[in-house]
Amino acid sequence: RRSDDFTVAMETVTAWAWGPLSFLTFLALLRQHPARYILQLVVSLGQLYGDILYFATEAQAGWAHSDPHPFYFWGYFVGLNGLWVLVPALLLLDAGRELARAQR
Repeated sequence: RRSDDFTVAMETVTAWAWGPLSFLTFLALLRQHPARYILQLVVSLGQLYGDILYFATEAQAGWAHSDPHPFYFWGYFVGLNGLWVLVPALLLLDAGRELARAQR
């Protein structure tokens, strides 16, 4: 068996839920729609949750799906995949700040 069940499940959710929701978030941002920060919060939280599960399951499996060479592991696996943690985390903080400001 060549596929990882977790990755297939997460990418299915990404394609059918987070993809269209991300597009709606982008449109809301372009149009300065009031719901843009709520959408940004939901999409970013979902992406961050998936990233954490991805890294956690890989760690639990002993990094079985990762190339052990240091350049590949740290540069590609940790570095480039880390962007998928950093960007949603920053967008989550931004949405939280804007929503808190709106409540004041």
